[in-house]
Amino acid sequence: MGRADATRARQGSRGTGPRRPKGRIRRLFTWKKMLGTFFGICLLGIAAAFGLYFYVDVPAAGTELATAQSNVYKYADGKVLARTGKLNRESVPLSSVPLKVQHAFVAAENKTFYDDSGVDLKGTFRGIYKTLRGEGKQGGSTITQQYVKNYYLSQEQTVSRKLQEIVISLKVDAEKGKPEILDGYLNTSYYGRGAYGIQAAAQAYYRKDADKLTVSQGAYLAALLQAPNQYDWALATPAGKKLAQERWAYTLDNMVEMKWLSQAERDQQKFDVPKDPKPQEGLTGRTGYLVKAAKDELFAHGVDEKKFELGGWTVTLGIEKDKQLALEQAVKRKLTGDLDPKTREADRDAQLGAASVDPKTGHIVAMYGGAGYTQHYINNATRQDYQPASTFKPLILATALENHATTQDGRPITPDTAYDGTNRRPVTGGTAPFAPPNEDQRSYGNITVQKAMNNSVNSVFAQMGADVGLDSLKKTATSLGMNGARMDVQPAMTLGSMGASPVQMAGVYATFDNHGRKVTPTLVTKAEHATDPEPDLPDPIGDQVLSRKTADTVTSVLRGVVDDGTATAVQDTSYQAAGKTGTSDDNKSAWFVGYTPKLVTAVGMFGEAEGGKQVTLRGTGGGGRVNGGGYPAQVWAAYNAAALGSGAGATFDLDADSGMGVAPPPPTTDTAPPS
Repeated sequence: MGRADATRARQGSRGTGPRRPKGRIRRLFTWKKMLGTFFGICLLGIAAAFGLYFYVDVPAAGTELATAQSNVYKYADGKVLARTGKLNRESVPLSSVPLKVQHAFVAAENKTFYDDSGVDLKGTFRGIYKTLRGEGKQGGSTITQQYVKNYYLSQEQTVSRKLQEIVISLKVDAEKGKPEILDGYLNTSYYGRGAYGIQAAAQAYYRKDADKLTVSQGAYLAALLQAPNQYDWALATPAGKKLAQERWAYTLDNMVEMKWLSQAERDQQKFDVPKDPKPQEGLTGRTGYLVKAAKDELFAHGVDEKKFELGGWTVTLGIEKDKQLALEQAVKRKLTGDLDPKTREADRDAQLGAASVDPKTGHIVAMYGGAGYTQHYINNATRQDYQPASTFKPLILATALENHATTQDGRPITPDTAYDGTNRRPVTGGTAPFAPPNEDQRSYGNITVQKAMNNSVNSVFAQMGADVGLDSLKKTATSLGMNGARMDVQPAMTLGSMGASPVQMAGVYATFDNHGRKVTPTLVTKAEHATDPEPDLPDPIGDQVLSRKTADTVTSVLRGVVDDGTATAVQDTSYQAAGKTGTSDDNKSAWFVGYTPKLVTAVGMFGEAEGGKQVTLRGTGGGGRVNGGGYPAQVWAAYNAAALGSGAGATFDLDADSGMGVAPPPPTTDTAPPS
């Protein structure tokens, strides 16, 4: 036997079964194949990453939730009057957030924010892994990622959404600067208490604007972002409060580590306990009238209503909080406190509207629209459906003076011109027969225009209307701001038979007070939006529509109504006042429109039954007829006493040669009134 045969014999003796093939696993998983597979997977991953990067674009705009904001309405001094809209959010520029407060948020959430690429891959993939395991929401995101999630994406926890977040974050970090990203992050984050964005949060927790936040307060707001409800001091359990303080301290310690706060400053920090929550400002009470009127004004000046309702507007009104409160209190003390609607039907029908205007700026500084927007949705200060009655008479005199009008027998019309004040005297030279009664059917005989204004003598001003011409009268009225569409050119217009609002009448008298320069009462003084341009709001002070001599003479005459006429209830030794009372047919409305050198206020009372029907005010407060010298004048006087104070704007600066306090010219041989 040869050596080869012997060898085969020995092998055969070790077993009689068939020979096994080499292990298939070892053949399939050689180190060369495994390495190739690894690199192949890497290449596929890289290709997929590149594909994903180029496939996913940064959205052109944020989500509706991210961009929705409140519309914020502010008093003249900048304090918040109301917030309306889908979300309690008011975006502010990063420059409005103190630098140390900015650093507090970075220290709390993402210390490497200013240097990183916008993505924390380790933390993100850890979050993806836990999402796949069904462990819910996980952290590990950078400020950039949180901004992207808040602004561009939904809040769902899925792998696809997380991958989108990574790609968009990388692109956003490359395309935007860190300040812009931080700005977006601060303005889109949710802080609890319904507050979105740092401005709303600053108000919700500390009742101040974002630019007034301290380091300590900023550190608390930054801590809130981890668990807004758990860390809200008003809601937190003792354990939650402890965690909130620990997070606050962690934030400040990180600021020291990053050299954004010195150790000495850190040691001085005390935890500033947030204030208790308060209801969001809205449309309750009389605020609704102001908000609605402001919106109407903006829409009339070209602001798109649909865009406006998306939010983000900050609207500043001319309303001065102290004067607004004074007006509301005056109504309560002088009218509503005297009413008993449960037992007197007339008291249930009494409505009052008022508007107070600064004649130098044209801004409405106070407005009373009614009992409350949710109780009586019609704003009594802007409604135009009731007659202004005798408050229209000064416009007849202004028309006569401005046009150098004469009586039927050719005498110039001045405050000293004599007229026949006989009750129901037929008007001569008019367009139609007209013989109106005087109040209480009283006849005055021969009477000057000044005395006729003091006593509101209808027969005199009906005749004067015919003397100046009704078309000229309408032209004057519309130039002063009244609504010509509500004005029929008929003899009855001389008694104020058209419709007018307290705001309109305040504007007419403010023009007198402003020496003939047109005043259009304006509620909105400024409207701003983060991205939209400011609307071009017209100047409330317009052109000269009456000569100064005319306007000042009317003021001089109207001083007589206060000092020696139907409005003696408003006399005050602290300041001069001018004005006119008015009472309409059937006593459905009663007015006093008056002014001082610094403030013009129109007060109108209206009888309104259920369904909006106009009814008489007679019997209101348990009395008889309601005159303009009654409740309206009393409300006016109480308001002005509080709004102006002692000696505020004491005297008028008038350029007048006739009227109250001005000596009349020597009598001529022809002083008799027309027959």
